[in-house]
Amino acid sequence: MLWSAVLAGALVGVGVLHPLTMVIYWFEFHPEVAGVSTVWAFVALRVRAGFSPAMWAMTGTFALIGAVLGLGTGWATRALALRRRQVDQLQAELTRSLASLLAAGEGETVEFKASARWDYREGRISRDVEGAVVRTIAGFMNHRGGSLLLGVDDAGVPVGLRHDMASLRRQNRDGFQQFVVELVERGLGADNCPLLHLLFHAMESTEICRVVVEPAARPVYLRDAQGAHYFLRTGNGTRELDAREAVDHISACWPRRG
Repeated sequence: MLWSAVLAGALVGVGVLHPLTMVIYWFEFHPEVAGVSTVWAFVALRVRAGFSPAMWAMTGTFALIGAVLGLGTGWATRALALRRRQVDQLQAELTRSLASLLAAGEGETVEFKASARWDYREGRISRDVEGAVVRTIAGFMNHRGGSLLLGVDDAGVPVGLRHDMASLRRQNRDGFQQFVVELVERGLGADNCPLLHLLFHAMESTEICRVVVEPAARPVYLRDAQGAHYFLRTGNGTRELDAREAVDHISACWPRRG
């Protein structure tokens, strides 16, 4: 696509910018131009001369200017098309109702987690639980996006966020949202936080947080003390890819997105 934009720009430079420049030149200097009576005759004369060996430098300059403009237009068009696809994907995800997500169960774009930090088996805050949340979000970002339902157990039963809320300094929705965003900021980087959209739902006397995750425009890595890790949503789970798998996935995926 970009090469076609560059070629089209070069043709515009030679076929449009060059003649337009000659028109401007004629109106500014035509009393001094001998032997040419009209602007169109002058333009035709100069354009024909532009393809002679003596004028190749000037013609090449117009082609280069047009190619640069074409490249810029191609990049802008590509970025707008990518953003439009992302908006369409986000809208499609947001239109899915909570009831339909619970009924469908976990899958490629849906994950249930009973909490974001509370370990129900050990009855305490767990960094492992927090890490699982960040890994799932990274997996969604590196795939097609999706919805992470916090406060829903593996069977799809709402259990609420009361333990998570009680462990926070600000024990309300704003405090919980800030906690989730800070988790992502620490693990995945602040630049990926805008890909998160948190929605709260009251259901069966409990509160559920739905984290809608947009697909990223570039690879997302989870960084910790051991280094950088690449996670991908596969089926109804999230797994870490080894170096070879990560390289293969990145090379196959992101040229199509970007």
